[in-house]
Amino acid sequence: MTTFTCQRKTPAIIAGLLIATTALSACSGNWRASFKNKRERIAFEGYQYKAKSNQVSKEEREHFEVVVSRANQSLTGARQAGEYEAVKYCIKQYGTSKMDWVIGPETETIIPVNDKIRLEGYCRP
Repeated sequence: MTTFTCQRKTPAIIAGLLIATTALSACSGNWRASFKNKRERIAFEGYQYKAKSNQVSKEEREHFEVVVSRANQSLTGARQAGEYEAVKYCIKQYGTSKMDWVIGPETETIIPVNDKIRLEGYCRP
């Protein structure tokens, strides 16, 4: 006949479980947010685009660039998505949508390269 005894859990095991639970709960918020962002993406010309804005240099926060992926779906829609992303960037950085373009959505020579277009400009606070 086999008898089972209750073993005491050590504090190290409990601490490990707490750390693992905390790490998993932190990841779950980002995981859900990634689906939310995809659902809230705005369509331009009937297509959704992935647009990302970044400052060009650390010294000049107002100098930004926007890269729009999936530009071959519709060049007009990609330009609109890029302009929208630029407005979001300037509002987030300076609270205004005023900007001057170096390569803007109205630039006629924009040609997609690797299914992406690149816009560049300066926020004007």
